[in-house]
Amino acid sequence: MTSFPHLFEPLKLGGHTVRNRLFFPPHGTSLGDQGVVGERLVAYHEARARGGVGMIVIEGMSMHESFDIPSGYILAGRPEVIPGFSKLSQAVHRHDTKLLGQLFHPGVAMRATLDGSKRPVYSASDTPFERYSLMPVPASHDLIGEWVEAYARASSHMIEGGFDGVEILASMGYLIAQFLNPRTNRREDQYGGSLENRMRLLTEILTAVRKAIGSDPILGVRVTDGDVTPDAMEPGEVMEICQALEAGGLIDYISVIGGNTSTARGWIDVFPHMAIGHGHVAANAGVLRKGLDLPVLVAGRINQPQMAEEVVASGQADMVGMVRALIADPHLPAKAQAGRPDDIRACIGCNQACVGHRLQYFGVSCIQHPETGRELTYDHDKAPAETQRKVMVIGGGPGGMKAAAILAERGHDVTLHEASAQLGGQALLAQALPGREEFGGIVTNLTAEMERAGVVVRRNSDVTADAVRAAAPDAVVVATGGTPYRPDFDGAEEAHVVDSWAVIRGEANVGGSVVVADWRNDWIGLGVAHKLALDGCRVRLAVTGMVPGQNLQDGVRDFWIGELHKLGVEMIPYARLFGADADTVYLQHTVNDQPIICDEVETLVLSQGTRPLKTLAEPMADWDGDVHVIGDALSPRTAEEAVLEGLKAGMAI
Repeated sequence: MTSFPHLFEPLKLGGHTVRNRLFFPPHGTSLGDQGVVGERLVAYHEARARGGVGMIVIEGMSMHESFDIPSGYILAGRPEVIPGFSKLSQAVHRHDTKLLGQLFHPGVAMRATLDGSKRPVYSASDTPFERYSLMPVPASHDLIGEWVEAYARASSHMIEGGFDGVEILASMGYLIAQFLNPRTNRREDQYGGSLENRMRLLTEILTAVRKAIGSDPILGVRVTDGDVTPDAMEPGEVMEICQALEAGGLIDYISVIGGNTSTARGWIDVFPHMAIGHGHVAANAGVLRKGLDLPVLVAGRINQPQMAEEVVASGQADMVGMVRALIADPHLPAKAQAGRPDDIRACIGCNQACVGHRLQYFGVSCIQHPETGRELTYDHDKAPAETQRKVMVIGGGPGGMKAAAILAERGHDVTLHEASAQLGGQALLAQALPGREEFGGIVTNLTAEMERAGVVVRRNSDVTADAVRAAAPDAVVVATGGTPYRPDFDGAEEAHVVDSWAVIRGEANVGGSVVVADWRNDWIGLGVAHKLALDGCRVRLAVTGMVPGQNLQDGVRDFWIGELHKLGVEMIPYARLFGADADTVYLQHTVNDQPIICDEVETLVLSQGTRPLKTLAEPMADWDGDVHVIGDALSPRTAEEAVLEGLKAGMAI
């Protein structure tokens, strides 16, 4: 008997029955092939279907030339998509998983371009769009008519391609939501004013889509509830819209998500990261479910089956969506159903390789599980190696642990040596910062994967090149990481200077007035400034970038900038470290070289990057055996690159 009885009950949606209550919600992947479904996208979704999810709703797709961007979106309005749709539906249906496609138009929220020049943007009214600094043109009746026809045409392409249904995106401040909201829709014609008029675009779309696809396919609508954005729709307004949709009899479910693309704060809730509460809109979905007879679906920071079970069991929703959780572990549903929840690789909400990749139009992946998005190259289940070999992995950070786990899974005899008492490397620093505790999940997950694969782990084992030669392994993976870089600057001996790693570990004596000199522009400078401000210090965060956290995914960056602002941290952009003395830090503007002087400073905290630890890699360079240097030992970057290189080393040996 499953430990999650509610999750694995079937659910009837329209003319179809979904085998369980877990679905893979729509999300951009950048795995398409110039506007059509290609082999990468088929492999990506088939992996989730094979892993046991009941329903997949593929990414928001364009249906009209005003938003056709083939480099980033599937162009569902063009007949060329049908063959790819057929391949995808056949692959997903092989595993008894239902397949829907979402249709999406951003309206004014369109920053992407075809050739670098900005395209005209349209909305209900000429309401300014804050996040992209765009002023839309109110859509004409002719354009609205084109949109309605385009939604219907694209929907028919999906059904012709074997899909089980269609979802219409009316959420997150995009086009249809811009019409629904009385504060962004100030029209005085039949598409503005009353609720009926503001719903007219959506109603016309649904009517046309239902006519195009027939009565049997599933038809759903996705809405936003619990939106904290200024001028957002109130929960009561959302309920009224959903009740009107139900009364119209055209749809089979309501799907609920959080966030709004129109502001930096709203954008955070579209992709809620590790500092945002789990299941942050489940309660909102529960209120809607009590007021509706239609099935209600919900998604947003639900990354474990225990939470999903509670959402369904408590009546907050009929189905639970898991995007990043299934990106991190495609087999999550099957593991949960088999009573193996401890084997699940839990998402840590870092947003780096999933959301971060997508927003740069790179294929979506996962820092813990880089096989995701690379299914054509790396299967999620590894085949045994042709020849079993003895392998030493030196270094127990994320890269070394990934390499060891993969090697052992493939049948090699693997021993991992970690110089300290704890596995995790720099991930231990990240998890020690305020609001980033969940990052430690990467260590927990990889440790468990090594244990299941049979890796022998030696802690407090500082291995030398001579020790490697004496052990005579067939191959070595060098994952020794890096050490903090400390640049030379005037006054370094006179000033009280400490390293950010020492601050995080609680090993530094920090005064009450601090300057954090941040060259990395990532989580370290932001996190150390946050920690010290919470400790009561006066903090000035000087960064070489345009903003602190410049190299982080924008929702993650913006959240912590907001936290620093609340704590009174002074943020100084375009500032490189130049020098210091007993009570002053001297900075230099990175553009005009003019001085920036911070006085009354007790402690200078350095976040100036990492240099490779070469104590093993260099002596092993002339060894006759098979050597793979990965992660910061090769070139200082992030956990994402270390884990990916660990995967590559694990598959190459």
